[in-house]
Amino acid sequence: MSVKAQLNAKPRSETGKGAARRLRREGRVPAVVYGGETESTPISIDAGEAVHLFRRISVENTLVDLKLEGEDQPLVTLVREVQAHPYKSELVHVDFYRITEGKAIEVDVPVHLNGIPQGVRESGGVLEQIVHELPVKCIPSKIPESIEFDVTELEMNEAIHVSDVELDPDVEILLPGERAICTVVAPKIVLEEPEVEEEEELEVALVGEEEEEALAEGEVPEEEAEEGPGEAAEGEEE
Repeated sequence: MSVKAQLNAKPRSETGKGAARRLRREGRVPAVVYGGETESTPISIDAGEAVHLFRRISVENTLVDLKLEGEDQPLVTLVREVQAHPYKSELVHVDFYRITEGKAIEVDVPVHLNGIPQGVRESGGVLEQIVHELPVKCIPSKIPESIEFDVTELEMNEAIHVSDVELDPDVEILLPGERAICTVVAPKIVLEEPEVEEEEELEVALVGEEEEEALAEGEVPEEEAEEGPGEAAEGEEE
C-alpha cells in the first residue's frame, strides 16, 4: 500500500540564481516538477512546510500530492532529489517527478530489521545489515511503505536474503534473490601492535644527534678520551 502526503506549491516564472536567492530570503524553496508527457514546471514551496514533511516521511517512496496554486487537481509526484546547503540548515532546491497513474516506476523501499538475533544474544555475534533500501518496480498504488523483517530467530552465520522478501506479486524486486540483506557474523578481533614508549625513542634520537654534533666540531668521543695519554703514547711508539 503506497503512502501519500500533501504539499502546497506556487508556480514561478523567474528562474536563475538571483531569483532563487530571492525566494530563499522569502522563506521559500525553488523546485521543479518534471516527467510525464508535459514540460518541466518551475514551482516554489514553503521552506518550513517542506522540512517538516521530509522529516516525517520516507522521501524515496512516498507519493506527494502537490497542490499547485490556481489548479483544481493536485500533481501526483515523487521526490527525486533534495539539495541542502552545505553548512546552513536550509533547503536549496527540490526535484519532483510527475507520476502517471498505471505506469510502473522504480523506487527504493526502506528495509527495517526488528528484534535482537539469537546469534547476538547467545553467541556474541554482530548483526550486519547489507541492504538498507530495496529497489523495486511497480505502479504507484502498489509501492510498499517499508519492508519489515523479524530477526530474533537468526543464528550465528545465518542470513536473510532477497529471496525471503514477500511482496505483492505485481511488485518486481530489482536485486538478485541470492543477495544477502542481513547476516549475523562473529565479531572482528583486531590485534594491536605493541607501542614503543615515546621516551625511549626520544632518548635514542637525542644520543645520536649529540654524537654527530660532537664529531662535526672536532671533539673526541668520551670513550676515546677515557683511554688517557699513556695509552695514546703506546700507540705512537708502535
